[in-house]
Amino acid sequence: MDVCTHPTGLSPQPTNTHQTQDGPNDNTFSVTNEWHLSLTHTHTHCPSVRVALPLKMPAFSSLAGGTGKPDQAISTQSDGKTFEQLRQECLKKKKLFEDPDFPACDASLYYSQSVPLNFEWKRPGELCKDPQFIVDGADRTDICQGALGDCWLLAAIASLTLHKETFARVVPLDQGFDHSYAGIFHFQFWQHNRWLDVVVDDRLPTVRNRLVLVHSASSNEFWSALLEKAYAKLNGSYESLKGGSTLEAMEDFTGGVGETYETKSAPADLFNILKKAHDRGSMMGCSIDITSSAESEAQTTTGLVKGHAYSITGIEEVKYRGGTVRLIRIRNPWGQVEWNGPWSDNAKEWGIIDSSEKKRILLNSMDDGEFWMEFEDFKANYDKVEICNLTPDALTDDTKHKWEVNVFEGNWIRGSTAGGCRNFIDTFWTNPQFKLTLKETDDHRDHCSVIIALMQKNRRALRKEGFDLETIGFAIYEAPDDVDHLGKDFFRYNGSKARSKTYINVREISERFNLPPGNYLLVPTTFQAHQEADFLIRVFSEKEAEAIEMGNKVDADLPDPPMPSLPKDETAEEKGLRRLFEKISGSDQAVSVVELQQVLNGVLSRRKEIKFDGVSLNTCHSIINLMDADNSGQLEFQEFKVFWEKMKKWIVLFLSFDTDRSGKMSTYELRLALKAAGMNLNNKLLQLLALRFGDDNYEIDFDDYLTCIVRLENMFRVFQGMDKNNKGVVNMNIVQFLLLSMNV
Repeated sequence: MDVCTHPTGLSPQPTNTHQTQDGPNDNTFSVTNEWHLSLTHTHTHCPSVRVALPLKMPAFSSLAGGTGKPDQAISTQSDGKTFEQLRQECLKKKKLFEDPDFPACDASLYYSQSVPLNFEWKRPGELCKDPQFIVDGADRTDICQGALGDCWLLAAIASLTLHKETFARVVPLDQGFDHSYAGIFHFQFWQHNRWLDVVVDDRLPTVRNRLVLVHSASSNEFWSALLEKAYAKLNGSYESLKGGSTLEAMEDFTGGVGETYETKSAPADLFNILKKAHDRGSMMGCSIDITSSAESEAQTTTGLVKGHAYSITGIEEVKYRGGTVRLIRIRNPWGQVEWNGPWSDNAKEWGIIDSSEKKRILLNSMDDGEFWMEFEDFKANYDKVEICNLTPDALTDDTKHKWEVNVFEGNWIRGSTAGGCRNFIDTFWTNPQFKLTLKETDDHRDHCSVIIALMQKNRRALRKEGFDLETIGFAIYEAPDDVDHLGKDFFRYNGSKARSKTYINVREISERFNLPPGNYLLVPTTFQAHQEADFLIRVFSEKEAEAIEMGNKVDADLPDPPMPSLPKDETAEEKGLRRLFEKISGSDQAVSVVELQQVLNGVLSRRKEIKFDGVSLNTCHSIINLMDADNSGQLEFQEFKVFWEKMKKWIVLFLSFDTDRSGKMSTYELRLALKAAGMNLNNKLLQLLALRFGDDNYEIDFDDYLTCIVRLENMFRVFQGMDKNNKGVVNMNIVQFLLLSMNV
């Protein structure tokens, strides 16, 4: 049986991992937290998109855009205007741009505290005589960390400068301080399977005429400061950039897919993996874990900093004393504080190797935050390596492939699709489900290579509203044929075939699997039930794979009402019902909406196993609209009898899904209750109904349940009546629409 367990002895660091019993905790992602920051760690249905990845992808391509050409970036400005339109407007008016979407004010800096310093927003021309966008080419030494705890971002930017094509996509070179200068700049980021173009003005936060956040070693160079501002705007504020994973920014710069290795339990060929990644243009970072918040940014005696994000900028092998030494080059985004052990800038080891090799590898030895280490020392001191690959090709072999990508977006909504992990068996089955069909094995292999990447969306931007990263993971099951949505019993009696190794509070978790051909069910979840978030799933496969979201079927099997029976043919039960009808209907022999309300409240109030506050008049109106075949506005006996039979069935359904006998039904059970009543709904509709009819405890009382089921059947019957050709499409004018919506 699958069980998700919370590991014992979790340290108070900003990575919450939850280990599953059948998967060791050996592949968690590193999240870096810095002393500048004090954080609490509470830790749409869309059609699939399938594209083919090229055999060798240009560096600027995102994985989801397999044409080999950069996707057109979407303008994010609230007025819809592009960078060029805004720049031309400013040039025409001879005014410098002031961004209304990200103004030069305290709210753009901090959301949880008052601004700790007396910041002044100044343009580059106010800080130096000859401002330049880029001086002598963008270089990793252009990035120096300021007062903000975003070393994870800076480590990714340093890696970005090593890849010129990728850099030119993120930092467009059609801008500067020349004749086209208008105080406006733009940058492009990958977000949730699309490229966004983010414009900013060049007013930057300063103290005493000096930049206090990211800045270049050259006092007149501003691309890195402006890039940080654009990324802060994308995420809501500068403060939103505090603490994070280097992999997150790397993916936003490339649209790539991430992999993480723990150095203490890494494959034996980790050096070759890193070298291959470096040769392929992958972006890489590393970090040292902390065991308590007190260790954050603590400096070791060897000059390394714990809980701090570094970038990996080089991999080399050199001849040394008759053998070969493997070296790795690391950069501290502070621009200072370096390793002082073997192979550091002034170490004696450099005097023993060939001078030409030393000149090629060491270049200029200075305190710039960049240093070399022997690979064994690297593994002994660093804990995690993060790699962002521009193609999903495995770093453990030399074969390059054409990859297929299936992309889905979805939501975990409390009360309907936020079922939590396998520990919450009563709700786990309600999570979104995706069916993956693998038909062909990889070339020259007996399995199918698949990468699953699950990303939670917009969590950094939502920090100001009190939301942080959820703890996420996924499981993969063998899927039976021809099933639209699998229920509780399937997961109760079937174990997973593959799964993420941990549940962890990072933006994206990804795993690589080798699976035999067949049908599989992918279930993405949060660790705890009832936790809300939007997510994106990318499924990479070397061969074409079919993928669909399960539970998308929307239809109803509603039988026609039975033919009326003659009084002489009525059963004893029907005769008793007729006597009740005659008693409540009065002389007109028809039940009005008020009379219906009275009889329902009277009957249901005697059912102690049902909790309700009384059937509302609106619900009774809906019942009459559903049952009133002759449009009299009242129920005659035959209509009343058909309704009463329905009512008995609905009560039985309600009680059967009130599993804890509380008198209420869980909103998570609504899918099954409606299906038993003959109606299938997709996740979007179920989420809407759960939010509309559920209470704060994700429960529905009988009146809300009755309202829901009556209105749904009413809508289905009206639609079916209008859909004469059974095509699932109807046409209506505004009057018909208003009559329908107001009447139901």
